Amino acid sequence: MGNSLPPIPAKRYFTIGEVADLCGVKPHVLRYWEQEFTQLRPMKRRGNRRYYQHHEVLMIRRIRDLLYDQGFTISGARNKLQELVQGERDKQRLGDVVLDGMHALDDGDTSFERLEDVVTLDYDEATTQHLLSVRQELFEIRDMLSEVL
Repeated sequence: MGNSLPPIPAKRYFTIGEVADLCGVKPHVLRYWEQEFTQLRPMKRRGNRRYYQHHEVLMIRRIRDLLYDQGFTISGARNKLQELVQGERDKQRLGDVVLDGMHALDDGDTSFERLEDVVTLDYDEATTQHLLSVRQELFEIRDMLSEVL
C-alpha cells in the first residue's frame, strides 16, 4: 500500500468525503465498490448518508491496494479479499480452540499434555511449532498474572 495515504484519525465514524480523502479515491468510486464488495457495508442514516467505521476504512485501503497497486481486477480483488477475510476467521477460530484448551487447563483438566491434544486440526511442522511457542508464552503470561493477582 502506498505510504502517501494520511493516517486514519481516532474517530468512530467517517463521512464518505473523509473516507475518500483518507483512501485516495473519489466518493463515486466508494459507492461503486459498495456494490462490488459485499463486505463493505457502511451505516446509512438520514438522507441515506453513509458513515464508515475504522475497519471499513482499512478494508477500503486494502481494496484500493489490490486494485491500484497490485493490479487485480474487480473480480480478482473480490476473491482475494474473501480469501483474506476467511484467513482471518480461521486464525480467530484457531485462537478460540487454543483458548478453550487453556480454559480446560485452568479448570484443573490436565488431560491436555501437548498442544496437539487441544488442536485436532492438521498443520505443517512450522505452524505446529509456532502454536507450541504461543502456548508456552500464554502459560508464562498466565503464571505472571496469577502472581500479580
